[in-house]
Amino acid sequence: MFTGLSAFPLTPLRNDAFDETAYAALIGKLVAAGVDSITALGSTGSYLYLDREERRRVALCAVQHAETVPVIVGIGALRTSHVLALAEDAQEAGARAVLLAPVSYQPLTDDDVFGLFEDVTSNLSVPLVVYDNPGTTHVTFTDDLYASIARLPQVASIKIPGVPGVPARAAARVQAIRDAVPAHVTVGVSGDASAATGLNAGCDAWYSVIGGTLPELALAITRAAQHGDTSEAEQLSARLEPLWALFAELGGSYRVVAAIAEQLGLVAPDCLPRPIRGLDAPARARVEAVMTRLQLGAETA
Repeated sequence: MFTGLSAFPLTPLRNDAFDETAYAALIGKLVAAGVDSITALGSTGSYLYLDREERRRVALCAVQHAETVPVIVGIGALRTSHVLALAEDAQEAGARAVLLAPVSYQPLTDDDVFGLFEDVTSNLSVPLVVYDNPGTTHVTFTDDLYASIARLPQVASIKIPGVPGVPARAAARVQAIRDAVPAHVTVGVSGDASAATGLNAGCDAWYSVIGGTLPELALAITRAAQHGDTSEAEQLSARLEPLWALFAELGGSYRVVAAIAEQLGLVAPDCLPRPIRGLDAPARARVEAVMTRLQLGAETA
């Protein structure tokens, strides 16, 4: 469950309400593709924009339609009591693991972050993935903080925010994290543009944005790296460079992936939660041009 490709699907909305039909179809697409796990309610899944009942419904829908594929459910929230309630809901829904990012309005100290994970893991009966996402949460993990949290009960994996682009530096970074955490805790790369480099550098998993909408592309990169074909993994990633460039230029992957899913008819138009309005018309035209150039709709046919 904490190796290979973990796909992070959108949580699509229609008229500002959870579109369960579209979401079930997205989950079914991931199952058919053969992903190793599905992470519902990650950042791509808009978790902080949804209330508790909406998140409970998303978790239930994901588990119901995932068949035998393990489902990891995001439980991040501003208050520890809310995180604990969401963890209970996720476990009752049948989640095989939970994903937790320390999110805040007031800046969090390392003691605050450790205390959050200590409180949550002491109440869990399923494994936990530590979600390090400084670009969104504005919380930066040190290796010492990784080490202390990774020794808590139930911690099974750490989702790191990308790796250096130079393979030797990437390998050194992954090894430094491995040296800091217990051997049973896996290391998963995020930041899709650096995923091939991270997997080739020794990361156990790819926690993937594009895997949630274009799983075949992400699986091809993942399987090449798992089979030791580092060159093939890098070449497959390099082919997607125009997509990675859009992520960098248009404020990240969230709006771009939503635009791709909308263009492919996988979700309704305007599927993101307001106040997020998605990409404007010129940006959407750029996304469509890249989709045509890379034939991104071909694998959905």
